[in-house]
Amino acid sequence: MLREHPNWVKQKRREVGARIRGRRLHANLTQEKLAERSTIDRRTLQRIEAGESDPRYGDLLLIAEALDVPFADLVGCAPAGG
Repeated sequence: MLREHPNWVKQKRREVGARIRGRRLHANLTQEKLAERSTIDRRTLQRIEAGESDPRYGDLLLIAEALDVPFADLVGCAPAGG
């Protein structure tokens, strides 16, 4: 049986999606172009930005690299030891 995430988890997921979208727009990239650069499916990227799905760790790493931003900036946490 699938368990639904609590609201605070859904909110954090939406925040991550909004940060990715903001960084993408700041870089003047379309979803299609970012999907190409990050080697993930455009529909997957669309779901992540909309907060509709839980992004995989590897996908977030690829997106951060494609946007040339620190991973911590996308997920909204301070880097360890910093």
